[in-house]
Amino acid sequence: MEIVKTFGVFVLTALAEIIGCYLPYLWLKQGHTAWLLVPAAFSLAAFAWLLTLHPQAAGRVYAAYGGVYISVALAWLWAVDSVRPTVTDFVGVVVCLLGMAIIMFGPRYA
Repeated sequence: MEIVKTFGVFVLTALAEIIGCYLPYLWLKQGHTAWLLVPAAFSLAAFAWLLTLHPQAAGRVYAAYGGVYISVALAWLWAVDSVRPTVTDFVGVVVCLLGMAIIMFGPRYA
């Protein structure tokens, strides 16, 4: 159950970060309203808060989070930008998720 919870929090964290960065992109590059900066700020605050929910050391959490972020970013690429990831993208996601699992759930020696 810990694995599912950890992965779920990482996915929510990645979504918060991507949304927090995507909304300013819409304003700066596509001419949408500057009011998008308000939910972007809340989303980035949620991103920072979500990273604090893990009991492991911060550096370990940041390192492992990167693997999940990559997979969520490629899912965003497909769902929002309508760009289908390549086979090598999918292979890269598998490698990143394996790395995340090793970092987060590997044995700890003191």
